[in-house]
Amino acid sequence: MAVLIIIFGGLTLLGGIIIIINPENIFGFLKKYAAKLELQIVSVVLRLAIGVLLIYQSDASKYPLVIEIIGWLSIVAAIFFTVIGRNNFNRIISWALSLAKPFGRAGGVIAVCFGAFLIYAFV
Repeated sequence: MAVLIIIFGGLTLLGGIIIIINPENIFGFLKKYAAKLELQIVSVVLRLAIGVLLIYQSDASKYPLVIEIIGWLSIVAAIFFTVIGRNNFNRIISWALSLAKPFGRAGGVIAVCFGAFLIYAFV
């Protein structure tokens, strides 16, 4: 199971690198699908799955408390994105994408750091 977290960390790291190099690849994709219901569903399911996995595997990591907290935050975010409804979710996505131009690369750096942390915590 820890392998799934390492894979997720690697994909997060790779996504961060792509955002740093060419942010329009990721943000263009998100803009294209921002109004689709599937984006909200994937967002909720992915956060819920990662959250449960992080909590379940936290004892296998180098930082069990930190990993468990991240897992709970992920589950809370999944619940939040479920309860706010479609219109508010679309507004949050639009707001976040409006910040992509000025802060996109900084977000990529944060994604790289987070992905690297997850890999380090489970290797």
